[in-house]
Amino acid sequence: MDIKKLQSLVIDALEDVKAQDIRVYDTVHLTGLFDRIAIASGTSNRQTKALAASVRDKVKENGGTILSVEGEDTGEWVLVDMGDMVVHIMQPAIRAYYRLEEIWGDKEVKFGAAKRLSTQTAAEEAAPKKVSRHLTTSQALKAEDETPKKAPARKKPVKTDGAKKAVGKTIKVAPSKSSVPPKKAAAPKKAPAKKPAVKRAPAKTKAAE
Repeated sequence: MDIKKLQSLVIDALEDVKAQDIRVYDTVHLTGLFDRIAIASGTSNRQTKALAASVRDKVKENGGTILSVEGEDTGEWVLVDMGDMVVHIMQPAIRAYYRLEEIWGDKEVKFGAAKRLSTQTAAEEAAPKKVSRHLTTSQALKAEDETPKKAPARKKPVKTDGAKKAVGKTIKVAPSKSSVPPKKAAAPKKAPAKKPAVKRAPAKTKAAE
């Protein structure tokens, strides 16, 4: 079993039974016997035994192997050996006395990140592979050729006020009233001014002379 999946199962099993102060350490650079070590606390003999049973059952259910379980008779310190990972479940007084963190705690593994990576790996394996969005130039050209092309949209004829064209003929249409500018009303003609009459003096007759 993958070590990331194994440590995720162990952490889940410990959290299910309310283990306290769970720590996981990478031991690859310290020993060749196992790759991970987990340390957790239980407040009573009953809880430490229940924690060990939870780890054993959960790993077996998911296809893992349990090599041995030690210390269940007393419950003060229970060890679960899975080959690649060893879990120490201890009561607080025993844990404080032996201080396993000082021996194996050189490189701590943040189990929040470990669980997230394990879940992500499992999801990627279960999900179907997606087709890459990036196509080569030849693939893009082929896809473009296979795409059905739409016929060009027909243009609507533009109506004009002067003339409308029919099939091979031109039909003249009288311009609409709105397009003809209104004629200006002719100015009324003024009557010619009358000239004032000139009064002439009466002609003198010869008798009067």
